[in-house]
Amino acid sequence: RRELRPFGVHVAIVEPGYFRTGMTDIGFNLRALEQAWQQAPAGVRESYGQRYYESLHGLFAEQLRTRCSSDLALVTGCMEHALTAAHPRSRYAAGWDARLRYIPISYLPTALADWL
Repeated sequence: RRELRPFGVHVAIVEPGYFRTGMTDIGFNLRALEQAWQQAPAGVRESYGQRYYESLHGLFAEQLRTRCSSDLALVTGCMEHALTAAHPRSRYAAGWDARLRYIPISYLPTALADWL
């Protein structure tokens, strides 16, 4: 982002929280988790145990079901502001969960925040 400044290019980072998209599709993600579990070496599965996997599976499903917002206008609104504002911000947090996560990070030095 900063390396483009000498060329007059302003880059705004839009950091969305959890939204209902193809990436957060419950069925897709649970199938991927199941596949990863089945492909893990037997020793790894034994170390973690079936109960751990089932707990993770349930938690993952619940998180995807309850935390994902369907209001994509929160993201597109940030994008629109970044593109059309006379003085756009360098960072946008779309969604309440993103704000809770990124507001504390915004107080850090930019280089450290970018690394995180």
